[in-house]
Amino acid sequence: MSNQHASAEQALGTAGIVKRGADAAESRAANRIWWDADADDYHDTHGDFLGAADFLWCPEGLREEETRFLGEIAGQRILEVGCGSAPCARWLKANGAEVTAFDISEGMLRHARENNAKTGVDVPLVQASADQLPFAGGSFDAACSAFGAVPFVADVQEVFSEVARVLKPGSPWVFSVNHPMRWIFPDDPGPLGLTVTQSYFDRTPYVEVDEEGRATYVEHHRTLGDYVRALTATGFVVEDLVEPEWPKGHTRVWGQWSPLRGKLFPGTAIFRTRLTS
Repeated sequence: MSNQHASAEQALGTAGIVKRGADAAESRAANRIWWDADADDYHDTHGDFLGAADFLWCPEGLREEETRFLGEIAGQRILEVGCGSAPCARWLKANGAEVTAFDISEGMLRHARENNAKTGVDVPLVQASADQLPFAGGSFDAACSAFGAVPFVADVQEVFSEVARVLKPGSPWVFSVNHPMRWIFPDDPGPLGLTVTQSYFDRTPYVEVDEEGRATYVEHHRTLGDYVRALTATGFVVEDLVEPEWPKGHTRVWGQWSPLRGKLFPGTAIFRTRLTS
């Protein structure tokens, strides 16, 4: 917990942090209420950096406009997983793609609808969980996620299985997450965030709870190997793993991301994968 999330924690009655299991239903419920409660503060803090119609892969500042991880997007049907306020989806649509975006949080989708109206780029928005996709099989030519959904769902293999189901054979699935090695350090952008405090191999979820023990926030840790095994088990081939370096002159502090930490170890992992034919 941190001061930047104080209003959400107060609204939800967050009383502490526990290390315990959290199943699919509890993870969905907790993260739905968390992102609803934090949506306004999140966009007050990060909205200018994210933009209303821009595709940033990570706090290090990599943009799809430069990287083209998704390849040719014009005319492609693309699904954005865990879209938040959907700036990535609007950028994709503005560049010729046919896009559908979803998020578990109504609070986040409210911001997405507001930005649809503000930009005039009207992206279809759906409320859903990444492990229970309400889309027909083979509906999309590509899927992407920029720090959306994947770390917050209890069974990541179920997420990848659902993404595989709704993609056409040969389609790319590209997603960014916290680099798994960040799990061993405290979420602190300063010197305290440079000291190892827990095992990389401890996969016990991070759970914030209220006074009754109800989860108000859940995040799940997977190692790099866990991600690779879950992807290959669901029919994906890993084409690249991108670990962005901290850019020179980039001074923005975003949660646990900072120039101090960024010059020493990666903060983001971007998996570039493709569904087998």
